[in-house]
Amino acid sequence: MANKNNNVIYTGVTNDLKRRVAEHKNKINDGFTKKYNVDKLVFYEKTGNVMTAILREKQIKSWSRKKKNDLIESMNPKWADLALSSE
Repeated sequence: MANKNNNVIYTGVTNDLKRRVAEHKNKINDGFTKKYNVDKLVFYEKTGNVMTAILREKQIKSWSRKKKNDLIESMNPKWADLALSSE
C-alpha cells in the first residue's frame, strides 16, 4: 500500500484483502498506515498459505526502495489504487 503521493510504502499480510484495505481507507486502526495516510492498494500477491505470505512480507520489507518500486510497477505502472478498480 502507498500514500497519495507514493512516497510512503507499507507491506503487510492479511487473510481478507478487501476488509483490510477498507480498514486502512477508514483509518480504523492506529499505527503506521493511519499516521502516514497509507490507504492506496498499489500491489498485492496471493499465496497458498500464511507461512509463505509471512516469509514474502519479510523478504519485501528487507528490499531497497528501488526494488519495491520496481515490483509495484511490474503490476501497476501508474500506481493506481487497485482497490478502486475492484469495487
